[in-house]
Amino acid sequence: MASFDAVLFDLDGTLCRRTQDTQAMYERAFERAGEVPFGDPDALWAALDGPPDHDDIVGYFGAGFARVAAQHGRSDADPLALGRALEEAIDDRAVELLPGAGEAVEHAATNGPIGVVTNGPERGQRTKLDALGIADAFDVLVYAGDLPRSKPHAAPFDRALDAVGVTPERALYVGNKLAYDVAGAQNAGLAAAWLRGDAEAGAYNPEYTIGSLTELPDIIRGDR
Repeated sequence: MASFDAVLFDLDGTLCRRTQDTQAMYERAFERAGEVPFGDPDALWAALDGPPDHDDIVGYFGAGFARVAAQHGRSDADPLALGRALEEAIDDRAVELLPGAGEAVEHAATNGPIGVVTNGPERGQRTKLDALGIADAFDVLVYAGDLPRSKPHAAPFDRALDAVGVTPERALYVGNKLAYDVAGAQNAGLAAAWLRGDAEAGAYNPEYTIGSLTELPDIIRGDR
């Protein structure tokens, strides 16, 4: 007997990854903004504070550029213009499935309803799903970036489970972020399968830890 009646997935870093050249994207943002380049993508990612604010993505990127500009003595730069240019340079179609993702989705679908619960807004995340060719594979798609509460709040998970008619204790959530995916799933009463990256679990205690989505079928079947 399968351990779960429904499986929900995170999207970014769990089912897919970006393929866009980040250095070229970074340089294109400076070109569009008419600014002399400084820093690099790694410095910008490190300067961003917490998860993206999807209600103000330009301000979110702009704050990061402002911090990098300060590190390089570039008080003349316009961080908001750079933030706007970076948003325009991002291509949400430039994504690919992670190893084992397609097979994991197909296997989960043979067991019961499946869905995606992502913190991104529909305008970007639907583009990714369509580019990956998997949008129609799911019974429910929850774009928490368009909701009043996003992960790690329970609300996005509750919405997904209500849509498929499955109780939390009979559902599994698969994600790569401890503070959002594992914490959010457990807050909503779901078991969490953590797709481990370089981080350690620390204070979190996911029910399952996997190194690849190829391990997911064993969990769904109850072999782990």
